[in-house]
Parts: sequence; structure tokens; C-alpha cells
Amino acid sequence: MNATTDLPVFVSAGDILTDLVRTGASHWLSRPGGAGWNVARCVARLGLPTACAGSLGVDNFSDELWDASVAAGLDMRFLQRVARPPLLAIVHQTHPPAYFFMGENSADLAFDPTRLPAGWMKAVKWAHFGCISLVRQPLGDTLATLAAELRSHGVKISFDPNYRNLMEHGYESTLRKMAALADLIKVSDEDLRMIFKTSDEAAALAQLRTMNPAATVFVTRGPASAMLLEGDAVIEAKPPRVEVVDTVGAGDASIGGLLFSLMSAPQRAWPEHLAFALAAGAAACGHAGAHAPTLDEVVALL
Repeated sequence: MNATTDLPVFVSAGDILTDLVRTGASHWLSRPGGAGWNVARCVARLGLPTACAGSLGVDNFSDELWDASVAAGLDMRFLQRVARPPLLAIVHQTHPPAYFFMGENSADLAFDPTRLPAGWMKAVKWAHFGCISLVRQPLGDTLATLAAELRSHGVKISFDPNYRNLMEHGYESTLRKMAALADLIKVSDEDLRMIFKTSDEAAALAQLRTMNPAATVFVTRGPASAMLLEGDAVIEAKPPRVEVVDTVGAGDASIGGLLFSLMSAPQRAWPEHLAFALAAGAAACGHAGAHAPTLDEVVALL
């Protein structure tokens, strides 16, 4: 932990859940996951004091998430436990992905920021928000309020909408609110298509940028060139080529890599930050599941 404060410099607040993935007619594989949790694990693995802020149940799935969070080196004072059911993502088909969520009145919705360690807002440099946690109420309002409070304390805000089918209706007000608070917005080409209902990427990006012209925007496009938009500057680069095992969590690793680079080496120019982010995303693709790459794995691809 940060020697001066013993508190994390990075906090990811939001999605922490169990993926139940169908592997056969009546066979299922459970995996700890969630976009927000993956980003936290990535930044922690790269070497910064990190927490994932959220709430878990007291069941077997939540125990597995807790143990994996301990193993990832996350600050466990930011994870709360309540006697409620777990949040599950039921992935009943993988090609193409088809899924739904089970989590009525589940543990994640009970997250209470007032229970976090005293003084933590003074220590944190960046906080990350995104995905379905922002559309599941009352958690969504809790997190949006927390993001605004952090911003007022001078904490930089990272936002990744990370499109899921729960955002199909009524998401625009959340998108506008979070985009307006963000210093950094990460989107994939798929996010842009699904959120703005258009295959015209430039038009979708223009809509997004009107919500906060001052935010830096990071656009990923799988193996194709990624892009950073910083003011009027447009920086493009291709991810390193790797033997792809799967792409699960690659987007989370890329934003985690970018945030790590911004916090650990602020003197770098944007092209260097982008290269680091893309190497982190590529490193995650070399392993099954949402792999959090080590610094050595990322540097080897730079």
C-alpha cells in the first residue's frame, strides 16, 4: 500500500459478479468477473495500490470473488459483505454471446460508500466507473453521486460505458451524466455502434464528444487500430500481434493499462500511454479468461 497513507491510489467502483458460462447441454463453468473488478485487478497486477469498491454476498460465489480479490492484492477494506443473493451473468451462448443477469435485490445493490476507510478520497488519484453497475438501481445513483463527489475533491474520473443489453432503454441520462464527469472515456467500436444505434463511427464519436469536449477519449477496435482523441489531436496505433487464446477482458486490461501508465509515468507523451494500453490489452488475449497481465508481460510486447 501507499507508504504515506496506507490507502489505494486507484479505485474501481462497480461491476463485480460471477459469470456462469454454458459449456455443454447441462454443464456450466463459474468464473469470478465483472468489468470494474477486471480493471482493478489489472492495475493492481501492474503494481499500484488498488481497490475494487463494491458489495458481495455471503454465498459460495461471493467467497470465490473474495478469495480472488485477496489473491489479486486488492485492498479488502473496500469490499463489503451483506446477506443478499449474488449477482450472476448467465452466458448461455458464447458464439455469438447471449446472456442475461440474475440479481434482483442482490448484494451489489447494497454498496454503501459511507463504510469505506476514512480519508480514502485524499489518497486516490483516479477512480473508474462503468458497465451495468451504473444502470442497476439504487447502485447506479449511488455511484454517480460518488463520482461527482470524487471529482469535486480533484480526483480524476475514468468512465467506460462497456455496453450490455441492460442499457437498451433509458441509458442516455446516465451516459450524459457520467461522460460530463469524466476526464477519460473509454469506448470500443461495438460500444459506439450499440449505444448510438449507428454504424457511422465518426458520427457516434461526435455525439459522445459533445457531452464533454474536454475529456480524452480512448477508442478500441479489437485487432484494428485504436485511437486516442485529446483535444484536437488524434493519435492512432495498432495493438501488438499475439497468439490469441481469447479476448475476454481485453478491453478491461487496455483501460487498466492506460490508467496505470497515466498514474505511474505522467511524464510520458500520449502516444506512449496508448502503446502501453494496447500492449496490456494484447497481453490479456494470450490467456484464457480475463487475465490481468504482469508488467513484464506488457513490457515484452512494447
